[in-house]
Amino acid sequence: MQTDWEAAYHAGETPWEKGHAHPALLRFLAEAGELGGEILVPGCGFGHDVRALSTPRNRVLGLDLAPFAISQAETFPRAGDETYLLADLFALPNEFNARFDFVFEHTCFCAIDPLQRSHYVETVARLLKPNGHLLAIFFLNPDHDEPGPPFGVTRQELATLFEPHFVFEKEWVPQSTHRGREGRELMSVLARSSSL
Repeated sequence: MQTDWEAAYHAGETPWEKGHAHPALLRFLAEAGELGGEILVPGCGFGHDVRALSTPRNRVLGLDLAPFAISQAETFPRAGDETYLLADLFALPNEFNARFDFVFEHTCFCAIDPLQRSHYVETVARLLKPNGHLLAIFFLNPDHDEPGPPFGVTRQELATLFEPHFVFEKEWVPQSTHRGREGRELMSVLARSSSL
């Protein structure tokens, strides 16, 4: 069943909304420096990760399906050259093909139906430039008994899904994270395969 994200926002049922950027992203940027070029953040919510990534020297696009999320994201002071778009990741027009240097994944992959994951991988590969990268925080094992979202994933499932289109360059368990997610996430840097 498709999740009604707009209804969830209006009902205040937003456990993913933490009020700030993911701590692992902030630590990554502090250690590695800012990401350059054009950056896409799918499922951006209120845009905390978008603003963490945004500088006057890059361009960051936050994307979300929920009008309420986009309207709230646009109320925050600008951090750099960020913009927001109300749209479906899977329905972006061809003008977005090979546009982005980076995609930052935090909450989108774990929120979609697992049956859509192959489509997600193909879409991200389509949107990235030939030398582009996916920087991702994958939620391995959400702590709930009900069916998702969020939906967990194993390292083997990630390899099966992504390796036809990406090369895993680096991965680690982030030490900085939201409370309750300690040891339950995998942060990865994946390069878009040049064979696409």
